[in-house]
Amino acid sequence: MPAGSSPKRERQYEHIKESARERGESTERAKEIAARTVNKERARSGESRTAGRSSTQDLSSGRRGGLRSGSRAGSRGPTRDQLYDEARRRGVEGRSHMDKDQLRRALDEEGKG
Repeated sequence: MPAGSSPKRERQYEHIKESARERGESTERAKEIAARTVNKERARSGESRTAGRSSTQDLSSGRRGGLRSGSRAGSRGPTRDQLYDEARRRGVEGRSHMDKDQLRRALDEEGKG
């Protein structure tokens, strides 16, 4: 976190980092995800000196996460990357060549077996 970050942003960073670790991300990747997310939120709320267009005009990280969480009607479920990570954890063969639907089916079959 940048020097002088607010306690709220520090808590946010730690929460996001821990969530990413629980999903199976490496420590370094979890730190990167948390830092990018918090920096984007800081830019959106005017807490940073500079802000790129994508930080201020794109979907907020909270909105994007809500759209992916499956909490809305018509959700498409987990992302392809999330399915791929789960397939890797379960040792599904040929996963790197699979699209989202193929990964979903392979994981469903793995769960039945």
